[in-house]
Amino acid sequence: MLHLNAFLMSVGHHEASWRLPESDPHADLDVEHFKNLARIAERGKLDSVFLADGPVLWDQVGRRPSGVLEPTVLLTALAGATSHIGLIATASTTYNEPYNLARRFASLDIVSGGRAGWNIVTTAGLDAARNFNLDALPAHSERYERAAEFVDVSLKLWDSWDDEAIVADKERGVWGDDDKIYPPAHRGRYYSVAGALNVPRSAQGHPVLVQAGSSENGRNFAARYAEAVFTAHQRLSDATEFADDLRRRAAEHGRDPAHVKILPGIVPIIGATSSEARAREAELNNLIRPEYAIRQLAELLGVAESGLDLDAELPTHLPEEAEIEGAKSRRTLVVNLGRRERLTVRELIARLGGGRGHLTFTGTPVQVADQIENWYAAGAADGFNIMPPVLPSGLQAFVDHVVPILQERGLFRTEYTGRTLRDHYGLPRPANRNTAAASRRLAAVHV
Repeated sequence: MLHLNAFLMSVGHHEASWRLPESDPHADLDVEHFKNLARIAERGKLDSVFLADGPVLWDQVGRRPSGVLEPTVLLTALAGATSHIGLIATASTTYNEPYNLARRFASLDIVSGGRAGWNIVTTAGLDAARNFNLDALPAHSERYERAAEFVDVSLKLWDSWDDEAIVADKERGVWGDDDKIYPPAHRGRYYSVAGALNVPRSAQGHPVLVQAGSSENGRNFAARYAEAVFTAHQRLSDATEFADDLRRRAAEHGRDPAHVKILPGIVPIIGATSSEARAREAELNNLIRPEYAIRQLAELLGVAESGLDLDAELPTHLPEEAEIEGAKSRRTLVVNLGRRERLTVRELIARLGGGRGHLTFTGTPVQVADQIENWYAAGAADGFNIMPPVLPSGLQAFVDHVVPILQERGLFRTEYTGRTLRDHYGLPRPANRNTAAASRRLAAVHV
């Protein structure tokens, strides 16, 4: 079965969506708005809702609604407004500490009944670094080395309680079994964490681990840890190469490739007819203010804004990927798109306005369903991260008109068959590594 997530971003992923007459420019801070979106996604039986995040004020506040509520806090509110849908939040390994973050996600997992997921990012961008006592962005490779140790420590913390550690024996006056608590006692290159987490193990063992990043370091990291991968591709051939490569790398790490769900982003601009969908796309693109967008493009490319001419193609000479410490894979995707289709900067900005490099597909519900099925059948995707250009209308259109087609084709669930996010993804509940190790030691003694 396909896996479908709803990627929620204020009033939509298209940067000009807030300017439409139907849009509420204050929705970015409206909890009821997000509750409504989560309920729509749950009505469509989607696997999860997903929130992006970064410890920095994105872009210029003149460009689009820029308030971003802390995602684990917001998802806790959404947990109370829903009963089945998964809840995935982004959090950075570069600008957090393992104990606090592991505790936040364990708390969200328990509050939601086992529906939490963590989208692990290393955070590109100098502006974020300067918010955390740094004058320079840590090197790309160092951020991933730090991320690997961060996740290792988090897993130790989530496994620091045996599933049977809580005894709750009133007669004996024993609430818990201290012998079933396993302090990490971790001392590594980046982190030192001594004690056990103060939150027990959740219904799904620990939150689902999600990763977003397609560089060489990102692929290696995903193959080692990720249970779902959010990625961006413009072409089926590129998506297939990525999926095949990632599954191969996961197998080399001794993992079952079927337990790594690959979910490219898609921005579906839906109309009752093809012409209606194209008119909607044109309406949105005509509302883009290029003076804002060109600044972000220049930063992504690693060039001065003055070096980009709106009515010319990308400059012949751009910094090599090796010189970029930011979002390497996204930058390469954007450059390849511009070069391949010989787009002017103005045209490239329009192409990026809906999904920042993710595939934008414009068409009828049947055409959108066909596109999803084609990529799925080719093995390029296990599902998609749905990025509605306008919210809530774009999500409603997808749930009401595209999901039923996928259901009729036998590609997507008609009802939830489980309660946890792992149930939705068909992922096993991970064994507690400490408990397993203790069992092995006990068996060795008896032998």
